[in-house]
Amino acid sequence: MENSKNTSITIRNIHVNGRVIHNIKGDVTIVNGKMLVNGKPLEEYDEAIKDEKVVNITIEGDVERLEVDTCETITVKGNAKRIKTNMGDIEIGGDVSGDVHTNMGSITCGKIEGDCHTNMGSIYNR
Repeated sequence: MENSKNTSITIRNIHVNGRVIHNIKGDVTIVNGKMLVNGKPLEEYDEAIKDEKVVNITIEGDVERLEVDTCETITVKGNAKRIKTNMGDIEIGGDVSGDVHTNMGSITCGKIEGDCHTNMGSIYNR
């Protein structure tokens, strides 16, 4: 049974299309190319990305949960518990302790203690 309590995370630095946004705290979701933090648009953190479509995402540190509808690549420079995207490659520098899914894309990671799944792509284990 999944825990329904909200968990707050802190991301030291997140790179969105070459821009760095520091110290994001809360739940991060990407829908229709727009990043939301705690349900609010990311431009509240950085006005310069207001009209850009998110294509590449790099997170320095561990990820508790990240959901993205469509992107080119998600890169995590740490461990991951849960990542889900409909389309896009997922590259995890560390290990997977939960579920990582992409419908169309490849997954690259270290040790898998949970589940990694792709409908159209490959899973590479380092």
